[in-house]
Amino acid sequence: MTRMDEETRGRKPAPLHAGLDMVRAQIRQACREAGRDEADVTLIAVSKTHGPEKIRPVLEAGQRVFGENRVQEARDKWPGLREAFAGVRLHLIGPLQTNKVRDAVRLFDVIHTVDRPKLARALAREMEKQGKNLPVFIQVNTGEEPQKAGVPPREADAFIAACRDEYGLNVTGLMCIPPVHEEPALHFALLEKIARRNGLEGLSMGMSGDFETAIRFGATHVRVGSAIFGARN
Repeated sequence: MTRMDEETRGRKPAPLHAGLDMVRAQIRQACREAGRDEADVTLIAVSKTHGPEKIRPVLEAGQRVFGENRVQEARDKWPGLREAFAGVRLHLIGPLQTNKVRDAVRLFDVIHTVDRPKLARALAREMEKQGKNLPVFIQVNTGEEPQKAGVPPREADAFIAACRDEYGLNVTGLMCIPPVHEEPALHFALLEKIARRNGLEGLSMGMSGDFETAIRFGATHVRVGSAIFGARN
């Protein structure tokens, strides 16, 4: 046996929630540097593509807010986990098709990706049917990327007003995903500006690579996956 083998054998493996501990520490530090209260930033642990065996240790470490991209995936894996762990809140952070609205309203506690009138109408009707008033975020395509969902910034004010006044949705904030090859701070600043002029406090922005920057620009919800769970399956 080599010395490296001996050292590896004698070393305790990192706990499965080590990534969560690291991210929490980074959020605390980012909040201190920004002069913000850590309690004002909600960590959404993005568990998409990860099975219950990876999610359970994070739940056992006290995390209760999770994000999923797909309605079907959440329907398959979360009912059992919610039975085992009280207080879980699920956020839908991926695109939502109108034919999945009924399940989305039933399964999720918050929806981050409202981006078009047809979806807003469908959500409003379904929430009324189910007697719910879920908080929603309007997704803004800050980079105006044609392949990406979200309302263009120039149309955001009108769409926010329609979601509130015409559809009666409980709009609590805005969400964005900056272009991969652009400085995210510019997009976070733009989202914050749109939110402020519309009287919205919620800012869902920042992922594993840029959530500390997002906190500096006022993020209230950061969506962190790979830094907690490792690479996606």
